[in-house]
Amino acid sequence: MKQFLSLTITILLLQSWSYAQNAAANTTPNNNLLTNFKSLSVQQLMDTAEYYVNRKCNDTALICYRLIINTPERDNNIELQQLIIEAYNKIAVIYYYLCDYKSAYEFLIRALPLCEKIDYPLYHTKIYTNIGNIYSRFSKYDMAKFYYTKALDLCEDNVSKIVILNNFGHIYLEIEQPDSAFFFLKASLEMCKKHDNRYLYSVLNTMASLYQARNQYDSAFHFFQSALSETRKHKIIDHEAENLASLAKLFFKMKQPDSAIYYINMSNAIAEDNKFLKTLADNYLTLSQIEEAKGKITSAFAYYKKYAELRESVLNTEIFADINQLQRLYEVSKTNQQIEQLVIEQKIKERTIHYQKMIQFIILGTLLLMSVVLLFIFFQNRKLNKAYKILFEKNLEVVTLQDHSFEKHPEKYKRSALTNELHQELLNKILICMENNAHIYDVNFTIEDLAEQVQSNQSYVSQVINQALKKNFRSFINSFRIREAQRLFSDPDTTKYTIEAVALQVGFKSRNAFRETFKEITGVSPTFYLKSLKEQSEL
Repeated sequence: MKQFLSLTITILLLQSWSYAQNAAANTTPNNNLLTNFKSLSVQQLMDTAEYYVNRKCNDTALICYRLIINTPERDNNIELQQLIIEAYNKIAVIYYYLCDYKSAYEFLIRALPLCEKIDYPLYHTKIYTNIGNIYSRFSKYDMAKFYYTKALDLCEDNVSKIVILNNFGHIYLEIEQPDSAFFFLKASLEMCKKHDNRYLYSVLNTMASLYQARNQYDSAFHFFQSALSETRKHKIIDHEAENLASLAKLFFKMKQPDSAIYYINMSNAIAEDNKFLKTLADNYLTLSQIEEAKGKITSAFAYYKKYAELRESVLNTEIFADINQLQRLYEVSKTNQQIEQLVIEQKIKERTIHYQKMIQFIILGTLLLMSVVLLFIFFQNRKLNKAYKILFEKNLEVVTLQDHSFEKHPEKYKRSALTNELHQELLNKILICMENNAHIYDVNFTIEDLAEQVQSNQSYVSQVINQALKKNFRSFINSFRIREAQRLFSDPDTTKYTIEAVALQVGFKSRNAFRETFKEITGVSPTFYLKSLKEQSEL
């Protein structure tokens, strides 16, 4: 891979020199490609890089991006720092598709401190997602899920959420949890159709792989074909090559080797022209399996040898070791900064207490005090756990009562302080609507949607909720969503879903928001609630 990059850079320099020579007749004699780029502003460099990326001239694009990241940072220029972060991320994406994962990871790690420095959640999300993609490529799914979760917590746009949900679906498919995979893929597909379909091809391809894993070949073929149409429609040639390779694997699994070879040849034609090494490696493995199935051991071995050579260059264990080293260096760098700060604070403390004669008695008294505090905290925690369990049991009772409260006692709202008959009628409509409306678990459900469904306006609905129920709309709808989450947690079939899955299903954008709201309403965390349910079921 390093030899390939060196060769491409050499070719690029020769092309640049040739460009300068050809342009000499019409422009200043000393002008050349690099000099022209250096004269551009940062925004012009970014636009130029995008132009070359669209023309598949990645080497030239890399020059532009590197000029951007080498621009001196100015702390008061947020826009410049944002462009530098974007350049880091785009360089990493190029190296990722060149299968140079070490370089990709290095640029992503260098971008992270800048994101934290200026609080840039849009690209913070993308960088975490791309780091997760690298770990996923090496089948380190726990680390991949860790970074995808961090990305989802920071996610503020629907496009990024579509990508992350699809990535979660891919991971759960790889670790053979098809139900969870289907949940995430279905959510991603629905968001694609509702908000943005630019990544529809990727979701369709993953969905096809899920049906293939379930041996539902007709459905798998349908989704693969739909994904292929999307890649050709948007001219995404790398995914077109992968999609053709996936179709080849499907036909091989369906014991139709001729069709499999047909799609492999189409995939290889694209992969060889564009140096898509991973796709080539996968195709050679499939060809090896086809030849082996035909009893042609010699040709099967020849294809497998080509696969092994490419696979070794794409997913070299030394590269992953280097990635781990970069991760450790990043963590060590952050730790060193914290240590330096602690050292400074320690020196200040030492100078402050240097002249205190009773330092030993102070330390001893502090230790004794800490021991007392720790004992106090220990006993308080025991009491708190008991209180949590009591609170958990009461929550179960409340959930049970709430499931039937509106059906059995609709007349209880007649005691409301609101005496206006119109308000009372509207209150009854709101409560009935909330009890029998699955749309309230949609993350985008608003008070305007509720007003439309009860045939009223937003002002009246807000007034009734505030005066009669002593809540604002957000607290009101969250109480129903948390109650639904409690019901789902109590359902034995729901144990196959994660807390994130339940949070999304009842209308929360992230695990953190769900956890805070759950604890605010029930008094306990979702984790503690599930643990208590499990303990109760084992009794």
